[in-house]
Amino acid sequence: MRHLPIFLDLTGRMALVLGSGEPAERKAAPLRSAGARVAMRMRFDPSDLTGCVIAIGANAPDSDLQALSQAAQALGIPVNVVDRPELCSFISPAIIDRDPITIAVSSSGTAPVLARLIRGRIEALFPPAYGRLAAMAERFKLEIRRQLPDLALRRRVLERLLTGPAAELVFAGREPEAEALFAASLKEEPSPGGMVFLVGGGPGDADLMTLRAQRLLGEADVIVHDRLVGEGVLDMARRDAERIYVGKRRANHCLSQGDINALLVRLAQEGRKVVRLKGGDPFIFGRGGEEAEALAAAGVAFEVVPGVTAALACAAQARIPLTHRETTRSVTFITGHTKEGRLDVDFAPLVALGGTIAVYMGVVSLPQLRDGLFAHGLDRQMPAMLIERGGTARQRGLRGTLDRLVEDGPAWSTGGATLVLIGKSVERGIHAQESHIPI
Repeated sequence: MRHLPIFLDLTGRMALVLGSGEPAERKAAPLRSAGARVAMRMRFDPSDLTGCVIAIGANAPDSDLQALSQAAQALGIPVNVVDRPELCSFISPAIIDRDPITIAVSSSGTAPVLARLIRGRIEALFPPAYGRLAAMAERFKLEIRRQLPDLALRRRVLERLLTGPAAELVFAGREPEAEALFAASLKEEPSPGGMVFLVGGGPGDADLMTLRAQRLLGEADVIVHDRLVGEGVLDMARRDAERIYVGKRRANHCLSQGDINALLVRLAQEGRKVVRLKGGDPFIFGRGGEEAEALAAAGVAFEVVPGVTAALACAAQARIPLTHRETTRSVTFITGHTKEGRLDVDFAPLVALGGTIAVYMGVVSLPQLRDGLFAHGLDRQMPAMLIERGGTARQRGLRGTLDRLVEDGPAWSTGGATLVLIGKSVERGIHAQESHIPI
């Protein structure tokens, strides 16, 4: 470690910024944010350092910058001169501000651009809600110390509170509820009570998950997942997290939906933090609504974390606009699952609406879908496309009319999850002239 990272309390104290223009203003801004009284000078005079506790030089004549560095260091005042490490006694880091939490990144002056890039990645991993969570803990600090004088016990309780249901309520923007739960947890011996997160894992690739979903995977005690979740997604989980597979295929269910609901309730009642990880979005043909109802009925705390649903991912990767100002003003999601062998779809409004139709799990029922749409007036030449394993590196597509897809689709399919897109927007894809395209 080349430099010792420290955080200075500048509240009400004097800071000198030597220089002019945007570079000097950019350096003055964080000093003011930290509560400093900033004196800005365009030329250096040694008297400017009187009463100062920190000095920064930016966009000033070289002779002034050298004089500032020498005078400040002689007085023991920390000094930084932008892009002149030989004149610095400290390095100004890239800052992630989640007040009252502050994270600083430094390359010791060797690669400041790289430090800023790293800052960007850290900022994405730590949303502003962390600052609100820290502020809430601060409000309860005295009460926590009063009720929990034992340091070891206090730490264990704080770890539970800052990663448990109260914290998740803060992340969900429900701070009054979070404070009430936080206060209640301090007044009584905590009873075992976990929480379930119905998390959308996206279409398959890990980089299409939300940041919140990634964070929860890293914190979960147990992950209950289906077959549409990619291995790259599960790799983000804690190594010691229990994984329970409850995947379902057509007519081949590892667990019934009722059994899955009961499992989630039991795991939460054991006091565990549970991620119910689903492909796509949990509330779009993922039966997340049924699981939410079961959890609510059992009095189990839960939150829903949305994910990128298959229709969005498939269309984006195939470069097909689901809506288009000139031709398509709506998009409708339907399921291709049949009930007792029949596709239960009201075809008339689908055709009348005239927008894009996205059919989930529609390969097997594709003949019924075609016949129903044609019977209610859909143009037999309407463009359509099958997209298999959408949103992953293995995405592939078959494009043509519905008649052609019914004829060629079964032989083309390799058994992966498949979406059917129907509508004028399909022909606006970048490869619209091709009938069969690997994507």
